[in-house]
Amino acid sequence: MRILSVRGTLPEHRYSQAEITASFVDTMLRGRVSRAVVERFHAHAGVDTRHTALPLEQYGALPDFGAANDAFISAGVELGARAVVDALKAVDLVPSDVDLIISATVTGLAVPSLDARVAGLIGLREDVVRVPIVGLGCVAGAAGVARLHDYLVGHPDAIAVLMSVELCSLTLQRDDSSVANLVASGLFGDGAAAVVAAGSARAAQLPPPAWPQPEVVATRSRLYPDSERTMGWDVGAGGLKIVLDSAVPDVVRRYVGADVDGFLADQGLTRDDVEFYVAHPGGPKVLEALQDTLGVDRETLGVTWESLRRIGNLSSASVLHVLADTLRDRPPRPGSLGLMLAMGPGFCSELVLLRVPA
Repeated sequence: MRILSVRGTLPEHRYSQAEITASFVDTMLRGRVSRAVVERFHAHAGVDTRHTALPLEQYGALPDFGAANDAFISAGVELGARAVVDALKAVDLVPSDVDLIISATVTGLAVPSLDARVAGLIGLREDVVRVPIVGLGCVAGAAGVARLHDYLVGHPDAIAVLMSVELCSLTLQRDDSSVANLVASGLFGDGAAAVVAAGSARAAQLPPPAWPQPEVVATRSRLYPDSERTMGWDVGAGGLKIVLDSAVPDVVRRYVGADVDGFLADQGLTRDDVEFYVAHPGGPKVLEALQDTLGVDRETLGVTWESLRRIGNLSSASVLHVLADTLRDRPPRPGSLGLMLAMGPGFCSELVLLRVPA
């Protein structure tokens, strides 16, 4: 499978971290936690600016989970459609060329799913294969690329699309003064992304690309024991209440380095063969743990750190934004190998080995 293009989209509403902090304290918490405490949490998130699905002043007026979810569907369909169309246009394809669409989200509920709603809006074929992924959270960007690969290995003439839509701001709870909610309110942002990929036979028919189009060499999923409450949502009358254990960096340090070594060894490789990393920006402590377990410096994950600073953690869409930024701003050397990796609820990880054609 070859990745033909990756495009990220963001809502038009963009705010500084200080503006979001003030709004969260005034319109959501309403005095339950002091501003100074929230400011300390937000100052350590590594985020300067974020985008939100709605103007900040509208969040306090959302009466319940139903209203927030309606906003999720409305904004999510628009953002997802824009990401898919932009990614297709970049390689001179149109929606009717798409044989499979995978959609990934964990920040809202939609039945029919977002991919079905986008299909009618942009003109996907009536026989398009749809695979909605709900519940994988932050890992779903990398896992979605892996599932594209699974499909295209068996359908080498096909074009497949991954669409990720995450509107994290619409999940923040106004009655939750837990540390997890305070951390999430300073870390997560809103956005979408799309990946267009081709099977080997279809890719061979395409003209030479103007930018790197990495191939997926291999993938691996990993589910960690006794970690169900490490990350996720509790679903209640107020909506999606964040579950975020402080042990996440410890889990990363304990497992991910060995997982990477085993995965690479099965391909006859070592870490020395990996020239670039595309990592999910889980937050400063998670990225520091990832650097420790991989034995790399901050600069090696520099694109990820910069994405966190500019737009925050977009859950499943983030690693796709990092991939797009890497291909655009730090084009990998022809013939080089890279590793995409993300972690998420389960607790789990997904590894994707990339190779840039020579």
